[in-house]
Amino acid sequence: MASLPTISALWMEGSLSFLEQLCMKSFVDAGHEVILYHYGPLQNVPAGIELADANTILPQKNFLKHERTGSPALHSDLFRYKMLEQSQNTIWADTDAYCMKPFETPNGHFYGWESKTHINGGVLGLPADSETLRELLEFTSDEFAIPSYYGPEYERELQEKKDAGNPVHASEQPWGVWGPHAVTHFLHKTGEAKFALPQEGLYPFTFKDRRMMLKRNFDTSPYITEDTYSVHLYGRRMRARLVEKEGGAPHRKSLLGQLLVKHDIDPAAAPLPMSRAQKEAAVQETAPAQVSAPLTEPVPASEKYGRGQVNLTDLADQYGSDKGSNKHRYTELYQMLFLPYRKRKIDFLEMGLQIGGPEHGNHADRETTDLPSIRIWLEYFTKAHIHGLDVSDFSWFKDDRFTFHRCDMDTRENIRNATQEMEEFDIIIDDASHASHHQQNGFLELFPKIKSGGLYVIEDLRWQPDVMEKPGITKTADFFQTYLKTGVFSHSDPEVAAAFNAHRHDISGCFVYQAQFDKRRKDQVLVVNKR
Repeated sequence: MASLPTISALWMEGSLSFLEQLCMKSFVDAGHEVILYHYGPLQNVPAGIELADANTILPQKNFLKHERTGSPALHSDLFRYKMLEQSQNTIWADTDAYCMKPFETPNGHFYGWESKTHINGGVLGLPADSETLRELLEFTSDEFAIPSYYGPEYERELQEKKDAGNPVHASEQPWGVWGPHAVTHFLHKTGEAKFALPQEGLYPFTFKDRRMMLKRNFDTSPYITEDTYSVHLYGRRMRARLVEKEGGAPHRKSLLGQLLVKHDIDPAAAPLPMSRAQKEAAVQETAPAQVSAPLTEPVPASEKYGRGQVNLTDLADQYGSDKGSNKHRYTELYQMLFLPYRKRKIDFLEMGLQIGGPEHGNHADRETTDLPSIRIWLEYFTKAHIHGLDVSDFSWFKDDRFTFHRCDMDTRENIRNATQEMEEFDIIIDDASHASHHQQNGFLELFPKIKSGGLYVIEDLRWQPDVMEKPGITKTADFFQTYLKTGVFSHSDPEVAAAFNAHRHDISGCFVYQAQFDKRRKDQVLVVNKR
């Protein structure tokens, strides 16, 4: 029987946290030889892992980092392709890939679908004679290469800039240009996509379901099957969640907690890096005390339940909406804005009715099961007529005060046709795909339908889906921040800018709030008041 392939990974330098320890050790415990490449000194490396100088694969010069995010993903992408070129019987694994069972491949190909549209390269095996590997190496050899897989419009834009002597560097192109987007494109081009494992093989938990791995006593059987080789832990987001919401370590009865016990990993011996807020708190603790005050804990939303008037946070938590205290906390803002409307006969529209649509790689004709926010609005606004708009079908939900409209927001014409019989609204909330052009299409078509004094809200400004976002488009948050500073809308598309500027006379006020209402974080929710 052929020996198991070697597993290779890269950690630039510094300490491994318990999350990376868990993933690396899972391969050792499954019987794989594991090589961890690095550029600088490492700490907290589990026993059984061979260390290797990354310079032997890709000499350290200037690390290629994505300009918007600062992520070294470009360097990591290039490293794995060159490593595979120079190695035999080897599979690359990101340091947030947990091994469920030994990786075995009859032909050297080992990768899998992350969604219905994308093959990820977080786990990547390509044999030396792979046409895909050759294409990837050739494409990434030019830091100014023009990708053809974002559509002819973006390709033409890059070519015009190159012809003008201003080529666009890979770091300024969309995130994933050398990673999953390139992997998917070239696997399809060469026909080697046929070897890709189904989603349950390497990415059983989708990005939106990642928190399920932290739930206590959660049944993982719908996700992890006998055909699952690996579980992607979504390292950066998982680390942030653990630090900000879980006290730095998972509960022992969660999937992640159980895996730590299985591999004898102690989170306290290799803690996650502190968040900025924790670092600031630590500095305060070491500073000379000024005035001593009793130590208190924040009051959880559950202990506030039932106090005062009907509260939107209580309803959001009751119906399982991410607008409440468990995630975005939008309802804290909405309670202040919407309370005067609560017992009035108003018209209310929300776009985007249940998480998990095409923006997350699912088909528009997916089976829908609930409308948590619509249930909230129907209970909160006792005399309102509630409208819901979504690309998926929610016509099965029946209520005398609810009307459903099905619409793909990809064009203004679609929105215009779907809403032509609607008259005026007091409040509109856009919680749909979060793609910038969808948000902007919606505003241009529907802001004119807002009554004088009404509110137009756009949620989730800080996240746009890779599968939908148009390359080079001005983000909605940046668009409105420019307006706040200058009084003028400026956009990469002059026609869009002109259309928005035509509405300036009707804008009474415009406010952008950051995530968790913390000004140090990214823009998250927009509220526009109509004159």
